[in-house]
Amino acid sequence: MDIPIQTPAFFQSEPLPEAAELVGWAALVDFFGVRAPVRQFACVSGKHVGGNRRSEGPWELFDKRYRPEPTLLGHLTFALRHESMDLLILKRVLEAASQSALIDIVQAAPTGAIARRIWFFYETLTGNRLDLPDAPAITAVDALDPAQYITWFRDSADRGRLSARHRIRDNLLGTGAFCPIIRRTAKLEAFIADDLSARAQEIIGQTGTQIIARAASFMLLADSRASFEIEGERPAANRLERWGKAVLEAGKRPLNQTEIYRLHRILIGDDRFTPIGYREDGVFIGERDHNNEPLPEFIGARPQDVPDLMTGLNLCNNRLRTSDVDPVLQAATIAFGFVYIHPMTDGNGRLHRCLTHHVLAERKFTPPGMVFPVSTVMFERIDDYRKTLQAHTGPLMDAIDWRALPNGNVEVTNDTSDLYRFFDCTAAAEFLYECVKRTVEEDLPREIEHLKAHDAAMRAIMNAIEMPDRLAASLITFIRQNEGKLGRSRRDREFAKLTDDEVQLAEGIVTEAFEGTVS
Repeated sequence: MDIPIQTPAFFQSEPLPEAAELVGWAALVDFFGVRAPVRQFACVSGKHVGGNRRSEGPWELFDKRYRPEPTLLGHLTFALRHESMDLLILKRVLEAASQSALIDIVQAAPTGAIARRIWFFYETLTGNRLDLPDAPAITAVDALDPAQYITWFRDSADRGRLSARHRIRDNLLGTGAFCPIIRRTAKLEAFIADDLSARAQEIIGQTGTQIIARAASFMLLADSRASFEIEGERPAANRLERWGKAVLEAGKRPLNQTEIYRLHRILIGDDRFTPIGYREDGVFIGERDHNNEPLPEFIGARPQDVPDLMTGLNLCNNRLRTSDVDPVLQAATIAFGFVYIHPMTDGNGRLHRCLTHHVLAERKFTPPGMVFPVSTVMFERIDDYRKTLQAHTGPLMDAIDWRALPNGNVEVTNDTSDLYRFFDCTAAAEFLYECVKRTVEEDLPREIEHLKAHDAAMRAIMNAIEMPDRLAASLITFIRQNEGKLGRSRRDREFAKLTDDEVQLAEGIVTEAFEGTVS
């Protein structure tokens, strides 16, 4: 199938470099009119390019020697060899091409690795079958290169599932119903090599069980509170406690529709205005104008697509939970995949963060009974968190047709299910790993350090001044809150019975105990 050379002045609002032509994903999207964002633009120069390729604005400019044959196979081969895998574009291109063109590609090279991969991806992603006999008994190849991508099992020769029909080792993270892609970046490789789970266990092993139990309790409370604060809410204490208990149970039950509904009921509590379970209406993230008209930044999956998408997400999670994929990367795919689908009417953000805890607990990445307060880090890095989400969701809006409803909601009018099935999770995985690293290397040691300092101050004060434990604990808190001095109002109220010498002594004890700790 021929694809004429394409040299438009602009592609997705970006001007092409001089004397360059579209190649790979960009050329295929432009030719077939595919409605999907090209995340990285590629073009081939009409001249020689030093180093064979270079970045020029948003473009990756390749030397003229990289120019592919102006055919469907030529551009697919270029994309699969030189660009990041994009399953959304790949599926829509393969659907737009005729089956006869795809059959011709396979029949022209029935033992070729590229032809067999194209054939495998067509049947896996679309669910359709080409009128072709099974591939001959030849050496199988990987669907994804384990050196470039995080795969179901890195050593797929031993553990990959063989698609005998295509002679392809299926090492995808998911299935045609839901499948994220994670590129194997230097940053992710470094995070994995850090072995943060073992580091957390080492820190705990050097600390008494009582302090660890208290640290776990404080970190759970911090995570629960931050998860609500991210959504701009300050819940009542009983609701916060109820949610904290739910988070602490993460990983103890299988992740399926029943468990998601259970968590949603705990989160919502009063279901008079928010129905429990998958929504039956549209949902959007954004604002409304003064006429209550929606101004969406992003629109979740159509309600009729939600059950199928969530089934795909759960199948993907089941596939990964017994794999050698790093637990934090699995957590990123499931948690961020969930929030992109936005399957509930309300509570999607908190459930998305809870799913992170579910995966880390089930995979035994976090120590038993402990929750890494990733929500706290996300709240502190709220701008980075939002940028990570928006970098993925923002470009999808051009592929979503919608209309405003009289009730102020939105209705999607085109088929958008694939926008939520296939996504690149690399940036989200890197961000989540940064949050986990912060909790292990800073938050956990700091919490333990503070508890040890607090206990030392308590012992010293109780030995010097006879008072109830509760009052001594309050005295420490008030002195610390006032930069090492007991404030005058507290001195005149709760601690009016202390002498000036006793106050001075207590202030000195607290200052010494907490010296060198990080606030």
